[in-house]
Amino acid sequence: MITDPVTGYEYPTEWVKACSDDKNLRLVKEGLGVLTSNGEVLKRGFTTGTTAAAACKAAVLSLKNPVSTVEIRLPCDLVYCVFAEGKGGKGTSRKYSGDYKSDITSNILFCAKAKLKDNGIEIFAGKGIGRFERNTPRYRKGEPAISKTAMECIHSSVKEAVLASGISGVYIELTIPEGEEIGIQTLNPKVGVVGGISVLGSTGLVEPWDDHLSESAIERIKDKEKIVLTTGRVGMRYSRLLFPDHEVILVGKYMQKGIEAAASSKDVILCGLPALILKFINPRILEGTGYSTVEELSQSPQWNKIISDNLSGYKKKMPGLRVVLIDRNGKIAGDSD
Repeated sequence: MITDPVTGYEYPTEWVKACSDDKNLRLVKEGLGVLTSNGEVLKRGFTTGTTAAAACKAAVLSLKNPVSTVEIRLPCDLVYCVFAEGKGGKGTSRKYSGDYKSDITSNILFCAKAKLKDNGIEIFAGKGIGRFERNTPRYRKGEPAISKTAMECIHSSVKEAVLASGISGVYIELTIPEGEEIGIQTLNPKVGVVGGISVLGSTGLVEPWDDHLSESAIERIKDKEKIVLTTGRVGMRYSRLLFPDHEVILVGKYMQKGIEAAASSKDVILCGLPALILKFINPRILEGTGYSTVEELSQSPQWNKIISDNLSGYKKKMPGLRVVLIDRNGKIAGDSD
């Protein structure tokens, strides 16, 4: 039996037997590979947050000695060795995206410069890291587009390097030379982030979400009586707590495929953060609201009514499907039942 250390999913024995490559099975056991139903293994990559942490840690460690790899404890609490060059206080790391072929930030270079200071840790987000051009529910105008989990990973990695180097404090400037150019090609401009890419990563790993992997998720859904379909890691975490007697399956953007595959199931729940799910059940939800994103729409005085109206409308269309919306702390924000 093999259990995915990232998701906790126990792979079916027939999937494991279908894979004859011991090296790939080792990747699966380590969490760096995802096993599919036909035995093929798709490699996970590292997020922008993990890559930034690696560059920063390499920069700090290289104040004492050159380095070519660093160990990073990811937000999912797994520790991996990440390629990063560090020499003379300068660290670099290129983003490895595994088998996620559509990752526009794949191989992008992160650079960090470290300087000694009297005490404490200071991290400055420089060129190529996007900044918010307007206030949002979680960020203020002008703040760098670095998620909380990514910043915690960067800071903890730097702290480890500071302690290992025996120094009292450090100032780090993190930059992404191609960030501004790549950022324009992402969804950042639509969500109010300009001047670069976002530094993100809820687990620290990039999932190889492609059609092949979707087929494996569909295989898991079939013939299960109680299922929770969820769109991301936050949804997966809290779905397991909210519905412990259900099989929780991460379907990402393939919600429709998941729902169709669960047609014969007795108890099906779609659970996760509001943005993806509300846009799925009502693609026109933002029209006429004056808001650019669902997250910003959530600050509207009519938010509770918007949730209620959309969930009740979808319930009439899909009476056999329960939709549960949660916030980032796991609190239920809406329930179609």
